[in-house]
Amino acid sequence: MSQTTPPESDDEELGLPALPAGARNYMTRQGYAAMRAELFALIDDERPKVVEVVHWAASNGDRSENGDYLYGKKRLREIDRRIRFLTRRLELAEVVDPAVHHGSDQVFFGATVTYVEASGTERRVTILGIDEADSLCGQVSWVSPIARTLLKSREGDELKLLTPAGVLRIEVLKVSYPSPA
Repeated sequence: MSQTTPPESDDEELGLPALPAGARNYMTRQGYAAMRAELFALIDDERPKVVEVVHWAASNGDRSENGDYLYGKKRLREIDRRIRFLTRRLELAEVVDPAVHHGSDQVFFGATVTYVEASGTERRVTILGIDEADSLCGQVSWVSPIARTLLKSREGDELKLLTPAGVLRIEVLKVSYPSPA
């Protein structure tokens, strides 16, 4: 009896964020291109090299104590898991061009938003896709609490952000988008 793995299991196992049920995987053109490049690098370059090492190691005899074979098989499983993940995410991808909102003061996907907290602390975030957001660079996922609070708001709007520490009052100061190419 064969058992299929639910699609989310690779995401959970790798500690990656799951997409909301039934949601599209919104991302920018750059994010899509980066994921696609990673997928093809794994398929065309890295996987064939690891397969070659595993084949060579397997031909050397006893596999139970063969480090090259054991590590190679483990690495192949990791690569295959990442390939499945990237393939699924790219299939669900909906590429969005934030530049179409250039000049708007309303927050949509791709906006860079400057807001101020009630304490006077000013912050700036860019709202991107789940797979391309990097919090160390001030980028947040469109499903994050701050992004969900900011989406559809306008410059000057006062909002309530729910945090683990309680409700935080914020005011949207500036909304910007990349210029059209």
